[in-house]
Amino acid sequence: MISRAVSGGGLTIDTLPNNMTVVEDSGKYYTWRRFGPEDQRTRELWVDMNDARHSQVRVHGILSNSYKQAVRVALSFDFPFYGHYLRQITIATGGFIFTGDITHRILTATQYIAPLMANFDPSYSKESTVQYLDNGEVFVVQWERVRLPGKESEGAFTFQAALYKTGTITFSYKDIPLSLDVISSAEHPVKVGLSDAFVVTSPSSQSPDAQWRTIYEYHRVEIDATEITSYSAVEFTALPTCLQRDSCELCLSSNQTSGCSWCHVLQRCSDGMDRHRQEWLDYACSEESKEATCEDYTRGDISTGSSITPEVEDVTFLTPIQKGFERDDDTKHHIFKTGNDVKTDSSTKGDRLANTGVIAGIAAALVLLLALILVGLYINYHPTVASPLYLIQRHKNYWPSWKFQKTRPGYTGAEGEGHEKDSIVEAGPC
Repeated sequence: MISRAVSGGGLTIDTLPNNMTVVEDSGKYYTWRRFGPEDQRTRELWVDMNDARHSQVRVHGILSNSYKQAVRVALSFDFPFYGHYLRQITIATGGFIFTGDITHRILTATQYIAPLMANFDPSYSKESTVQYLDNGEVFVVQWERVRLPGKESEGAFTFQAALYKTGTITFSYKDIPLSLDVISSAEHPVKVGLSDAFVVTSPSSQSPDAQWRTIYEYHRVEIDATEITSYSAVEFTALPTCLQRDSCELCLSSNQTSGCSWCHVLQRCSDGMDRHRQEWLDYACSEESKEATCEDYTRGDISTGSSITPEVEDVTFLTPIQKGFERDDDTKHHIFKTGNDVKTDSSTKGDRLANTGVIAGIAAALVLLLALILVGLYINYHPTVASPLYLIQRHKNYWPSWKFQKTRPGYTGAEGEGHEKDSIVEAGPC
């Protein structure tokens, strides 16, 4: 377990609890095939960046001239990864793509797409580049002629990863001058494969007001590194997941997925082991879906027998169940009032009440408008008074702060050309 305490809270990278295990290459999320130098498919999977349109290919200046650098890049399409749709990824000089939302120093631990994760240093040679292509159907990252510190004379590596809009992922290798089993993992992990994880937030034992975020890796696909050679390739085909079922019927009846449950309050299909696990736990989705059927939810939605749009009466939707309180039958369902349930003495009385409400609303709006004008004039003529300064300060400090610290072993991140920042993100109290 890797644990790091931060101001007001913490971030932990952990294995799954005792009642859960990391599933390695179970075939539940992806199937994959490896192709050797003699296979025609190997040549078909390689994306020639020189043949692509110039406007679609970018050689990233910072990554191509840096060591242990990571840059976040936006995709032009929604890319399905373990059933989650990603619109941003992080490219690292170390031969992998980070797919997580929480940026932490140990980028290499979980949530990655790694064609060849290793301690590459593109800054060693002018020939070394990190470039990427996005044509709306596929996003390709290519590490070209990158070398390993201490083994520069052994030769340069050229390989790429391609993320297709369909969810297919391919690793293609052009130049692999060394057998991967001789590459040391002392300074940097050496991995080939995929991994994903979920984050669970819990109270800190050190401070009742602080929160700990724990990252649990729930699935991993590891490719035997000794099988990676020059002119070889690996193709991953994404399988259907529970998250992609958008209705109760599809969730519970599909024969393409297993272990799926429907959470009515979240309107989500899941097996509870994905990046939305925190919500799944907060809203007690496992308990809700134990004995319920789609017909139960349907009967609950149309129980009034009326086509009139229901009005909500003092209900807060999507509120997590609080610890220490028990749910009874009255709190399991939302309370609705339809037009059939409203009783009035006469239509005339209703009209009078409606007119009175309109007049009162107009009067309230005029008073509010006048108050805003007076406040604006006061602030304009008294700019240094404590009240307006307090409002500005409150607005400035409303969002949680993010702190960045320089640490040698970790990756640094960059946003845009010429703007660098460290990728160790420390969140304030949640």
